Amino acid sequence: MVRFATALAIGVLAGTLGGFQAQAQTAAPVVAKNVVLVHGAWADGSSWAEVIPYLQAAGLKVTAVQNPLTSLEDSVAATRRALALQDGPTVLVAHSWGGTVISETGVDPKVSALVYVAARGPDAGEDFVALSGKFPTGAVRAGIREHDGFTKLSEESFLKYFANGVEPKKAEVLYAVQEPTAVSLFGGRTTVAAWRSKPSWYAVSKLDQTINPDLERFLARRMNATTVELDAGHLSLVSHPREIADLILAAAGHKE
Repeated sequence: MVRFATALAIGVLAGTLGGFQAQAQTAAPVVAKNVVLVHGAWADGSSWAEVIPYLQAAGLKVTAVQNPLTSLEDSVAATRRALALQDGPTVLVAHSWGGTVISETGVDPKVSALVYVAARGPDAGEDFVALSGKFPTGAVRAGIREHDGFTKLSEESFLKYFANGVEPKKAEVLYAVQEPTAVSLFGGRTTVAAWRSKPSWYAVSKLDQTINPDLERFLARRMNATTVELDAGHLSLVSHPREIADLILAAAGHKE
């Protein structure tokens, strides 16, 4: 698939996508009718609950994958099952570790665009742990607790660092439903990098204390993504759902 070029230094996107700056792409995106959402570590599909109504109101069919977080292979299989059920062009979206999944599965011919929300975006075969080690470690790391090969975040770390910027009551609910995440998950390596062949969009969280914002910026530049920056913590999909939905709608070729 011919890659959509990203124009450099074009300025503020017309319509503003909620009032923040973005790079603009020179070619119009394929109009998609479906969106598949992939959550990250220490979360489940309900993390997209604030974004989904905006997408549905725009007439899109939305599917939130229940990512098992047991292995990269299991998570990839779950997303492929969801993609197999889509009819027509589909925007594939991921938050956090879910970016690893869509980088592997996004080569599916149904996928018309990729959207990364404060997400990993590994290259094929890349040691992402080594790459992230080149950037300062997020404060959330100190709160990781391991038991029987799975990890969860402590309540303090989840609420203070993982969900910074989220309304406290919502953050407490998200803490309650966090999905245990296999220790081995973060070392999994992809065999392809779908962003090398598919147009990509990226939402950087400027206040992120889980994935370093400068690492997010590096990933966005590397994939030539249309990029927006939000005054948000790691869970921008919860604290800034309108802006995230607008970015997904742009990737789907839907005007506001």
